[in-house]
Amino acid sequence: MKNLLSMEHLTIEEIHHILDLAQAFENGEASSLARTHHVANLFFEPSTRTKTSFEMAERKIGCTVIPFDAGFSSVTKGETMYDTVKTLEMIGLDAVVIRATEDEYYNELLSGINVAVINAGDGAGQHPSQSLLDLYTIKKEFGKFEGLNITIAGDISHSRVAKSNAVALQRLGANVHFLCPEEWAGSFEAHHSWDDLIEISDVIMLLRVQHERHKVNKSFSKESYHQEYGLTIEREQQMKESAIIMHPAPVNRDVEIASELVECERSRIFEQVRNGVYTRMAIIETILKERE
Repeated sequence: MKNLLSMEHLTIEEIHHILDLAQAFENGEASSLARTHHVANLFFEPSTRTKTSFEMAERKIGCTVIPFDAGFSSVTKGETMYDTVKTLEMIGLDAVVIRATEDEYYNELLSGINVAVINAGDGAGQHPSQSLLDLYTIKKEFGKFEGLNITIAGDISHSRVAKSNAVALQRLGANVHFLCPEEWAGSFEAHHSWDDLIEISDVIMLLRVQHERHKVNKSFSKESYHQEYGLTIEREQQMKESAIIMHPAPVNRDVEIASELVECERSRIFEQVRNGVYTRMAIIETILKERE
């Protein structure tokens, strides 16, 4: 595994390797990298969890993190993504973690770039590191994926999390269901009511409404969206006793989920954040190890 660009590019064996290595790191295993590697995080979209999680993961496995501020880079002067990454390569970096607004931005980097590229989110395309930490969270909870009913609810067509997880979970044997307004289903076959889903779901994964990606906003008020498509307190009470709640965050409380449920006993929302560090340690170590 020389890069991490999309969940579609990973084999089942590679997915399980990363999940097993994440568990080893959580259990206290030290990095086995033979030398210090230099890494930069190029974030051209706002991020709290993903950016800081990658930085923490990089430091925990002994990488030197080279600061990069997109707002003060030469990209603002018209420099291409390719030229920016090639420059960092020639300075001596081993890997770059990139989030960008364009879908599949990484295609222009596949020829001529020798540093490792880790996709931290491309437009409304893929978010593979989030998918892997979600898989790790589910595996820790249930010990398997086969036969689980996973409901992904929210802004499906604009969600790179939904697309990444749909690919991975279905390949791993889970039953993946989607819930959203009809206009937000995109290419997915989706339910438009909780009626057939709330009582069968082992995992309910909620998504933020991505207003910034909508060309025409659906005329939902926060209250109406919450009542129709959100996880209300009443719906949570209908869930299976063993079922869990997930959300990639940021969370809009009382929109996609009742505020009281964000840290309830069955919520794994903040646990996902913690799991993200171990998972990203495993991603970076796996890629850099192959390049040593």
